[in-house]
Amino acid sequence: MTTEPRRLRNYINGEFRDAADGRTTDVVDPATGEVYATAPLSGPADVDAAMAAAEAAFPAWRDLVPAERQKALLKIADAVEARAEELIAVESENTGKPLALTRSEEVPPMVDQIRFFAGAARLLEGRAAGEYMEGMTSIVRREPVGVCAQVAPWNYPMMMAVWKFAPALAAGNTVVLKPSDTTPASTVLLAEIIGGVLDELGHPKGVFNVICGDRDTGRLMVEHPVPAMASITGSVRAGMQVAETASRDLKRVHLELGGKAPVVVFDDADLAKAVEDIAVAGYFNAGQDCTAATRVLVHSSVHDEFVTALAKAAADTKTGLPDDEDVLYGPLNNANQLAQVKGFIERLPAHAKVETGGHQVGEKGYFFAPTVVTGLRQDDEAIQKEIFGPVITVQSFTDEDEAVALANGVEYALASSVWTKDHGRAMRMSKRLDFGCVWINTHIPLVAEMPHGGFKKSGYGKDLSAYGFEDYTRIKHVMTSLG
Repeated sequence: MTTEPRRLRNYINGEFRDAADGRTTDVVDPATGEVYATAPLSGPADVDAAMAAAEAAFPAWRDLVPAERQKALLKIADAVEARAEELIAVESENTGKPLALTRSEEVPPMVDQIRFFAGAARLLEGRAAGEYMEGMTSIVRREPVGVCAQVAPWNYPMMMAVWKFAPALAAGNTVVLKPSDTTPASTVLLAEIIGGVLDELGHPKGVFNVICGDRDTGRLMVEHPVPAMASITGSVRAGMQVAETASRDLKRVHLELGGKAPVVVFDDADLAKAVEDIAVAGYFNAGQDCTAATRVLVHSSVHDEFVTALAKAAADTKTGLPDDEDVLYGPLNNANQLAQVKGFIERLPAHAKVETGGHQVGEKGYFFAPTVVTGLRQDDEAIQKEIFGPVITVQSFTDEDEAVALANGVEYALASSVWTKDHGRAMRMSKRLDFGCVWINTHIPLVAEMPHGGFKKSGYGKDLSAYGFEDYTRIKHVMTSLG
């Protein structure tokens, strides 16, 4: 007996709808490679409807006192927490992620992040008021920007949706959010949860909208005249296209793009701890993380020892089905991503060596073995380009200057880490590394209070923190005569 695929729908103006022209796309479970749902392939009519709903809802949502927006976000956080098991099950099917890790590593931070931005809602204020010209008082108003067109990625579809909508709603904006066409299911469930809370509290129907679709749908959102801001987490290519499109009518743009994080291990580091932590930070989520610890630079005096230990740790790392509690990561997200990772390995130069892994696992789904590659040179493709898979490369260096040159010698600048017992060296490296985040003797932890975002081709703007909140606001100067 064949099970009929689940039918996902857009959420526009407080109701679930099919695409206006009835088009759909198949949604594939990456753990099995089988279609489990269909989702709308939204076109111009759907984008128009969602933008119209968000535009109509904006004045009332903007004019709420901050305490009311905070109340809504806190209730959303409570509802997400209460329906955690549903979200975990849907996200696991959405992405193939291990259930246990989704439960421990994604839902708790998501709930915490929504609550953080609920608090931020009450800090929508200007910095100063005073007399800077005789007979005049100046004040600064901080206001929401308007309707936000947001595009979330497939590597963390549920959590990245939170990173998008929570600061935007907290600041008083309304939202049209598009999930990736390969992972729409958890975002559609979030729409049900968020919509239910907003309805219960009597807020306008169009405050939060979700439309499913492909890159053409995203392009239509960015081109649309209504949004004041476009926010995307995705590839460099996608980010550049969004920035170019948004420039035509000078939309504000928020971009969190790729990464190629250097992990700089000095000879005085605790190698056992470094190997253990780097293996987890490199292979977590199948390496499909812009901050993943996948480009390791090791002092030449401990290079061979480190590689031997890392290869063993990689060989001991398990990938497998979502319900296996003993696996660190699941499949790659889709067939194209599997082909991309395999392509990097197939194109390795003759001077490179695969220490372990380097192959697909099983014949069903998109699983790839934890892999370690050595012998690469700085200008090799696997060093310069984002693999976005469970592949860790290891290079060697001889001193701090060379480590900095190798670390900074890529076009990405999102995250990095330094492993050393020398405090002065750690501080020097944290100053010289040209990345938006520098971890010391750890790699990958994130907290709601601290900003996440990069430089160069990793994009601009910040997620999380008060800085991320401010990105969704604009500043107005008001001057009044005292005469």
